[in-house]
Amino acid sequence: MDFRFELFVQILPQLWKGMKMSLLLTFLGMALAIAIGLVVGMARLSKNPLITWPSNIYVELIRGTPLMLQILVIYYALPHLGINFGQVTSGFFALGICYGAYISEIFRAGIQSIERGQREAARSLGMTGAQAMLYIILPQAIRRILPPLTNEFVAMLKDSALVAIVALFELTTTARYISSSSGNVFTPYIGAALFYLVFTIPISRLVIVMEKKLRAGL
Repeated sequence: MDFRFELFVQILPQLWKGMKMSLLLTFLGMALAIAIGLVVGMARLSKNPLITWPSNIYVELIRGTPLMLQILVIYYALPHLGINFGQVTSGFFALGICYGAYISEIFRAGIQSIERGQREAARSLGMTGAQAMLYIILPQAIRRILPPLTNEFVAMLKDSALVAIVALFELTTTARYISSSSGNVFTPYIGAALFYLVFTIPISRLVIVMEKKLRAGL
C-alpha cells in the first residue's frame, strides 16, 4: 500500500470536481426516477389493462436488464435511430429510467399501504377518486416511502460510477485517470472512497432516523 498524503491533498480539487458530476447525475436521475416511478406505480394500480400492461412490461424489461447495458443502449444504440444524447444526458436518463422501475414498486406499495377507510372517508366528503389520491392518499404514502426513496438515492449515487463507460468524468473515472497519470493506485481510489462515504453515511443515518420517527408516528 502506497498512500501519499501530499498527492491526496494535491488531487482533492480534481476529486471534488468528479464528485460534483456524480451528484449532478444523481440529483437529475433521481428527479426523473421519482416522476417515472409515480406515474408507473399508479398505472400498475389501474384496472385498465391498456394502462397496466405497458407499465408492467416497462418494469419487467428494466429490472431484467443490467444498468450498464441500458447506458450503452441510450448512448451508443439510440443514435443509430436518429436519437442523440450527450454524455451527461445519457447518464442521468439511464439512471432515471432504471431506478424509475424500482421506485414505481415503492410508490405502488406505499399507496396500497394506506388503509381503505381513507378512500372511503374521502368519498364521503364528496371527493373524486383523483382528488382523494392527490390530497389524501399520496401525502400519506409519500411520508411512508421517504426512507426507501432515500436509500434509492444512495444506491444511485454509487451506481453513477457506471457512466464511466461513456467517458464521463464522474468521481470514479476521475480517480482512475489520476491513478493512471500519477502511477499511484492507492491514493486516488482511497480519496474517491472517502468522498463517497462523506455523502452516503450521513444519508444512511438519516434513513434510520426517518424510519424511527415513522414507526413512532404509527
